[in-house]
Order: sequence, then structure tokens, then C-alpha cells
Amino acid sequence: MTADERPLSGRRILVVEDNIILAQALAMSLEDEGAEIVGPAGSVKDALALVAESGRLDCAVLDVNLRGEQVYPVAEILRTRGVRIVLLTGEGTIAPGFAGVPCLQKPVTAKQLMGALLA
Repeated sequence: MTADERPLSGRRILVVEDNIILAQALAMSLEDEGAEIVGPAGSVKDALALVAESGRLDCAVLDVNLRGEQVYPVAEILRTRGVRIVLLTGEGTIAPGFAGVPCLQKPVTAKQLMGALLA
């Protein structure tokens, strides 16, 4: 498969995850599928800064709980910009206003993540 045939070729994807090992694994999985990674960010503050300075974003993979802080301010901005969002949670609960957003329970496989991003 050439770089242009990878399903995420040319897509800029924001990764927001507070567990650095998981963040790096997510980034590597997405890069293997052709994505350009923005981040990863481990806090809402860092994620908001990346959103403000990153220009175009096509998708975002957002951990719901970032060391006790909810990621929803980031998700709301991305949603208003039309960025596809996939939420990750270890708890299984998301805010009611995000009920229609794809949400995956951790641990997540690359296949599950790709399915949610490309649906």
C-alpha cells in the first residue's frame, strides 16, 4: 500500500490523551494509516492552545477525562468547526450533549479507532 492509499492520508488529527504511553500509541497507529498528528495534548489547556494555533483539523481523538478535567470545552470548539470527534473513555459515561458523538471504551484497538474515524 502506498502512502496515498492509506485511509487517513492527508488528514490532520488532533490527539488529546493524558496517558503519554497511550497518546503515543494512538499517534503511531494513526500515523501508520497516513494521518498527520497534531499533539498529543495531555490537558484541556494544551489542547485548546493546539486548536487555536493548528489551522486545519480534520478529526480529533479526545480522552474524556484528563486528570479529572473534562475535555468538553475542546470538543465543543471542534464541533462548531465541523471537525469529526471520537471520544475515548475508561468510564463509559459522556455528557448528554455529546450523545451522538462516537465514543469508544478504553482500551481501544486500532481497528475500532479507524472504524469510528472513517464512519
